[in-house]
Amino acid sequence: MTIFDGVLILIALVLAGWALTPKARNNAWWQATVTPLASIIGSGFLVVAPLLAAVAGSLAVVAMLIIVALAFAIGHVIRFNIRHAESLEGTPNGSRNLLLATRISNVSLSVAYVISVAFYIRLLASFALSMTPFANDTIEAALATAILAAIGLIGWAKGLKGLEMVETVSVSIKLSIIVALLVALFVYNFDHGVWSANLPKSDADMLTRLRMLGGMLLVVQGFETSRYLGRSYSADMRARTMLWAQVSSAVIYVLFVALVVPVLIYLPSGAADDTAIIEVSGYVAWILPFMLIFAALMSQLSAGIADTVGAGGLVAEETGNRVPERLAYPALIAFSIALIWLFDIFEVIAIASRTFAFYYMMQTVIGIIVTRKLLTGRKRAAQLIWFSLLAGILALIVIFAIPAE
Repeated sequence: MTIFDGVLILIALVLAGWALTPKARNNAWWQATVTPLASIIGSGFLVVAPLLAAVAGSLAVVAMLIIVALAFAIGHVIRFNIRHAESLEGTPNGSRNLLLATRISNVSLSVAYVISVAFYIRLLASFALSMTPFANDTIEAALATAILAAIGLIGWAKGLKGLEMVETVSVSIKLSIIVALLVALFVYNFDHGVWSANLPKSDADMLTRLRMLGGMLLVVQGFETSRYLGRSYSADMRARTMLWAQVSSAVIYVLFVALVVPVLIYLPSGAADDTAIIEVSGYVAWILPFMLIFAALMSQLSAGIADTVGAGGLVAEETGNRVPERLAYPALIAFSIALIWLFDIFEVIAIASRTFAFYYMMQTVIGIIVTRKLLTGRKRAAQLIWFSLLAGILALIVIFAIPAE
């Protein structure tokens, strides 16, 4: 271990220590931000750079910017719906079309959430056991079941605040390690005087590569969880903290991809998986692979909890709170546990990826319905054109995208 390794550990510890202080932990703004932020910077973070390098080669940063821009466009739609559609849903002012679109949207998202939670936690178990002699499907499924059961128990006993507490701790640790990673990559690039690399891109045709980029939209999925925290936070706070979560995560993703490109020359061909970036990070600093393994575990845990929180809020909203969030959490977890034992999660996640894109498309349809009802003049016409174009793009992703996760 070198002095530089020690500095990286110190950076991560100081940032995590600050984020876990009672003042930071109990801040309402941070509590409302942590759920969408945890879900956005989830399992896709460590795999995004190798995937983009494989698809776009040296233009990986440009590809990341395109994905982030599309995510921001969808986020704008959902923020519009938070501020305007929610007040119409379930009231005499809400049209039958609005209620139908909302119901279809919520059902599709609940399915995607149940699958993604199972995927995240099963991946966590695989990571945790990968360096041990106990790595096999049965033990991994058993460990994932235990973790999921614990999440369900905390949600039932402590409700949203209990899950947010666990989520805040895992997100704080994960973000502190990511900042240390970014510092290490910047120092590496500065020392070597190399800020880019000539990376080979996929031999696939342009259409196939575009389909792959469409599937990678799901890497930055998760901001929609703010839509279903309405029983704990105001519409304005949810919209603003969702924007903050998207902005901060976009900065992290773009910086990471830009800084890691020179290191990807060490990436073995075809190694675009969660462990690939961990292996090549050893060329930057000896301590980084160990820190990133820990960050990967925190990523899966926080993303799994974030989607559980979103799903619980969704069930409460759909049932008119006849099924409160505290009862919804263990019920949803039970479905996720069943998926782990009955299906191959890595195949089912492809369905979840397309389902998320379908959900975003339906949110855009809701935005169109509400725009037609509330807005007038040029603003109405411009937003209808923009939302319709976005709905068309998302429909193409649903049909043609090749999932990235």
